Amino acid sequence: MSGITPFRVLRAKPLWIANGVITGVLALLFAVFYVGANIDPADHLTKLPVGLVNADKGTAVGGKQVNLGTRIAESITKSTAGGDRIDWKVLGERELKEELGKGKLFGALVVPADFTSSVTALTGTTAAGTPARPTLTVLTNQSAGSIGSGLARTATTRAAENASLQVGKEMTARIGTAQAKLPAAARVLLADPAAVIVEDGHPLDPHSGLGLTAFYYALVLVVVGMLSANVISGQVDHALGYTHNDLGPLRLHRPLIRATRVQTLTISSTLMAGLSLLTGTLVMAGAVGIMGMDASHLPLLWLYSVCAIAVSGIGALSLLAVFGTPGMLLVTLVFIGMAVPTAGATTPIEALPGFYRFLAEFEPLRQITGGIRSILYYDAQGDAGLTRGWVMMAAGLVAAVLFGFGVLGWYDRKGLHRIPAETKPEKTAVPA
Repeated sequence: MSGITPFRVLRAKPLWIANGVITGVLALLFAVFYVGANIDPADHLTKLPVGLVNADKGTAVGGKQVNLGTRIAESITKSTAGGDRIDWKVLGERELKEELGKGKLFGALVVPADFTSSVTALTGTTAAGTPARPTLTVLTNQSAGSIGSGLARTATTRAAENASLQVGKEMTARIGTAQAKLPAAARVLLADPAAVIVEDGHPLDPHSGLGLTAFYYALVLVVVGMLSANVISGQVDHALGYTHNDLGPLRLHRPLIRATRVQTLTISSTLMAGLSLLTGTLVMAGAVGIMGMDASHLPLLWLYSVCAIAVSGIGALSLLAVFGTPGMLLVTLVFIGMAVPTAGATTPIEALPGFYRFLAEFEPLRQITGGIRSILYYDAQGDAGLTRGWVMMAAGLVAAVLFGFGVLGWYDRKGLHRIPAETKPEKTAVPA
């Protein structure tokens, strides 16, 4: 037996098959979740919320009141060119500011108060004058997500350009042969009268990662909770004497302290809750204190961070306790594989395929990201994602506790203990 080399295990087919199946499935699932969700956001776009404001006061033309802004707004909302890709929200200027400030809109198109008067003034421009070009304003909102803001910008810019051409046709037909009296520059300008300008609808502080710091901060919280659960699970097993603990060339083993599965999870969860105070503090200190991330409401950010780590960690501990070794793969899929593409931070939920939108309803990273985004970008407003974040974290904690302790309690009642029989102490020789 002493001559048997350990490398003989490489000849064992079950070793290759088991590891091949596990790693292969993991590779396939990660490719499907990550790549599949982001292959073509524009094609999957459905009802992306974009604001539409008509502030135009109109003007009298030929004895009649004309409001080109109203016609533009009606044309855009009734247009079927974009199908159901854009959900145009007709709002007032104050409402628009509030909705952008809560991340409810990815962008907006604003028709200014003097639009009609500026357009009609083109028909009276003299040769000596310089034609003044009216404007249509496209507002972006990077705080709601860079890709979503980009999609909204493309849609609103196209709508504004089409509206300008339509207004040009209408004004040209209105003045008829009188356009021949206009200067050449004015005639060209009248055909496409509006200049489209782009502005930031909800400016962020410079150290906000172009609206991505909330996502990366939330991702750190989830990863810290998940990895802490893995560490705590192993260390608790070592402390109870169920496993060895390797430290470099040293292997340490403690005397066995028998504990039920429920007791073991209770110990692990207590450690997780206590240590989340430390890890949550260090995450915030690293991001805000050391790296200089722009953040306000620091006490609330700290509390939310601690709770997010604790809930993520306890959820991961429950999966590890119930499923054992395969539990770590399941934890990775739930908290990373399925979570990152559905967080709504880079690609908006409205631009994901239906299956991913379904996952986004309960995946923890999306809920945590919404709360962090509210704290960092939207003055911690409850309806900007913070209330949903708290509620979903509480629901996740309840679900994890009921699932973990419920299944483990059943294991214990069925006698499915980790070591079925008491281990007998080894006999040691007593020197004479």
